[in-house]
Amino acid sequence: MPRMSGDLSYQPDGESFLEGKMLIAMPTMGDERFARALIYMCVHNPDGAMGIVVNKPASNITMPQLLNQLEIHVPHEIPDLHQRVMDCPVLAGGPVEIARGFVLHSQDYYCEESTLPVDDDIGLTASVDILRAIADGRGPDRALLALGYAGWAPGQLEAEIQSNGWLHCDPDKELLFGRNIGAKYHCALAKLGVNISLLSGEAGHA
Repeated sequence: MPRMSGDLSYQPDGESFLEGKMLIAMPTMGDERFARALIYMCVHNPDGAMGIVVNKPASNITMPQLLNQLEIHVPHEIPDLHQRVMDCPVLAGGPVEIARGFVLHSQDYYCEESTLPVDDDIGLTASVDILRAIADGRGPDRALLALGYAGWAPGQLEAEIQSNGWLHCDPDKELLFGRNIGAKYHCALAKLGVNISLLSGEAGHA
């Protein structure tokens, strides 16, 4: 897994600053890779933007399979821990660097060398050490593993929003870490008071 880096000191004025927000793909989204995608934004600065898709399960691997590949042992002696680790979702985090893993998690876990704090509640860690910590009960209370991420060049995301590609809203624990992954998209729209059947191509935001 890669180590994350980036200048998070830039805080642009206005509503374009989306770090720590959630993007909701409009039904008119032209890119099929992001059809009905819900994305938690981890970075948004002059160099571009980066986020993790949180509502698309990975199609080719589960957490038990991944831990087995990495030779990470989960003790069976603590049944609750074993079940919680094995149930941790593995998601298709986006089309960029799909072979790399990123753990989105609550901020009760922090590693100075590899954790990127997104806000006071959420961090992103790109080190296998967090998987070892999760496996032995030292990990965060809430976590998901994503393979790959969504990335935008400078100005690209803003242009997509202007073209009615995305809505955005504030995150909550269920949107991020809820186990009903298939319901997240509709729940995010409901958070904005939006009925998908009534959506047009007009953009909006929370």
